[in-house]
Amino acid sequence: MENHKEHNHSEMSGHNHEEHTHHAEHGGKHQNHGSHDEHKGHANHHQHMIADFRKRFWISLAVSVPILFLSPLIQNFLGISSTLQFNGDKYFAFILSTFVFFYGSYPFLKGMADELKKKQPGMMTLIAVAISVAYFYSSAVVFGLEGKVFFWELATLIDIMLVGHWIEMKSVMGASKALEELAKLMPSDAHLLSEDGSVVDVPLSDLKSGDKVLVKPGEKIPADGVAVKGQSSVNESMLTGESKPVSKKEGDKVIGGGINGEGSLVIKVERTGKDSFLSQVIDLVKEAQESKSKTQDLANRAAFWLTIIAILGGAVTMFIWLAVMNQSLSFALERTVTVMVITCPHALGLAVPLVVAVSTAISASKGLLIRNRGAFEKARNLNAVIFDKTGTLTKGEFGVTDIISFDNNFSQDDILTLAASVERYSEHPIAQGIYKSAKDSSEAAEFIAVPGKGAEAIVDGKKVGVFSPGYLREKNILPKNEQIDTLSSQGKTVVYVLVDEQLIGSIALADIIREESKEAIAEFKKLGIKTIMLTGDNEKVAKYVADQLGLDRYVAEVLPDGKAKTVKEIQSEGFVVAMTGDGVNDAPALAQADVGIAIGAGTDVAVETADIVLVKSNPLDVLSIIKLAKATYKKMVENLIWATGYNLFAIPLAAGVLYSWGILLSPAAGAALMSLSTVIVAINARRLKID
Repeated sequence: MENHKEHNHSEMSGHNHEEHTHHAEHGGKHQNHGSHDEHKGHANHHQHMIADFRKRFWISLAVSVPILFLSPLIQNFLGISSTLQFNGDKYFAFILSTFVFFYGSYPFLKGMADELKKKQPGMMTLIAVAISVAYFYSSAVVFGLEGKVFFWELATLIDIMLVGHWIEMKSVMGASKALEELAKLMPSDAHLLSEDGSVVDVPLSDLKSGDKVLVKPGEKIPADGVAVKGQSSVNESMLTGESKPVSKKEGDKVIGGGINGEGSLVIKVERTGKDSFLSQVIDLVKEAQESKSKTQDLANRAAFWLTIIAILGGAVTMFIWLAVMNQSLSFALERTVTVMVITCPHALGLAVPLVVAVSTAISASKGLLIRNRGAFEKARNLNAVIFDKTGTLTKGEFGVTDIISFDNNFSQDDILTLAASVERYSEHPIAQGIYKSAKDSSEAAEFIAVPGKGAEAIVDGKKVGVFSPGYLREKNILPKNEQIDTLSSQGKTVVYVLVDEQLIGSIALADIIREESKEAIAEFKKLGIKTIMLTGDNEKVAKYVADQLGLDRYVAEVLPDGKAKTVKEIQSEGFVVAMTGDGVNDAPALAQADVGIAIGAGTDVAVETADIVLVKSNPLDVLSIIKLAKATYKKMVENLIWATGYNLFAIPLAAGVLYSWGILLSPAAGAALMSLSTVIVAINARRLKID
């Protein structure tokens, strides 16, 4: 269970939810059935805890309503005391408050016991002390002790703390889903080829090294292996970061989870299960998530000192009034209770959650979804931002960049129109890039796809072909052209257009750079933030994109483990690092980074592994994250200063230091001051905005 606790609760503000709720009531341990099953168990465990807090909140809130109306202070304030008072009303309020105290505050009482056992008193201890003093003192007053009851303060404090913890726990739930999303990339079964040539569908778990499987066009590859028959192109972008489909023929290696293109392939299985590439990615994500350092919440640190001050203040107050001032027990206890009530962490409990709620609403309206509060708070200190290339800085789709004509009878528009006419019905990314870039196209007949090499069709009575350099090389008609060499050196994909077997021109395509990327990189440079690009693409493509955008640095041909290692290296240089990406190949790096930012249009796993999701796929939004993080942190600090700072004045007043001047705070006045502090914190949180 220690790994689970480290992994799922690193951002839980030190409240020890794992122990004080789930284990106390529901018990049970998760058996280790592998990383995926283990993670699923952890997710169910966390869901159960969230459901428990939610149930306790709603039930306690319902019971709190009559407690409020039975409070003399509330009755006098509303002017309805004569209507609601009846014989035995204080006993009825006691019964309802007893239920709320033992049922609603159970997680906090258990949390206090756990904190004290570890000698680490914090928020749970403070909450438990405040509600216990209010409950037991009020109960004593009901049964004869002279004084005032604090049942409504008790009930509302418990309600606020329950809803605060419920909201917080929901925000960290996403981390448990990442590995489940990774596992979904694999198909559910495979077409196993028998020795007699027959095909049988079998579950992936039945595959073993040496088996041969058939992969049809459009299907996912079921396991790591090598192609032994057929020719096709495979989209591995979600696994390796390579933006364009990779041509596969006999002898080429393939990765499980890749999507087969237009041709059928027979694959000889080499690695399955734990040894597969995807399983290694899963392990990397898990390792990176578990190695994240814990973020100690500001409110928790403040609560520790407030706990010490409150307990010592209450004890000293009781001692002085009894032993030194020779006052009655009732008087001394009332002063002590006033100290404890005025120190009730209503404002402290809301100081951070309210700012979080407001900042979350602001961010959502701007297309920034915050999933991890601790990491979001770190964004204010970012000084290095790492971008994945494909789908992040670029659109992840091909577009025509250059057209070269080799025949004066055909203009650049003619060449593009003819090529688009051939490619209009092809699903290949390069074909679609050509078709979408053309202004118009003609009907084509007798379309023939040549796997891994191109396609041809009859357009306006002419035989038109769009082929790769390899096809022209086989036909000995590949031209020597400096312009084409330059385009190739930039990492662009070049295809050739033939009409009736005669070469008329070439078309260069590249992954389209987002218009916003250049502006975003320029803005980061103004802020002194380093910009780095990691990509699975080749050196030429990476250099071209880096030069176009003016990046500080780039690393090309990098696999998932390489990306996570690079993030670690940059962190070791003293940088606070954000990683922005959208693919499975980015997941380990997203988890390793101080702040993981996913493009919302990317894969589910990238979204689930990330701390923040950019819905609009706009690199400029990373700047908005930094600005919002700075503004949010400022508001948190302001709220925490008020929520704890006012106690420096209120606690001595509550203890009775001005008693000789005739100034003495009653418990009710203490409760009013506590409520005022809460209102101020709430108003200040609402003033949050991005500059």
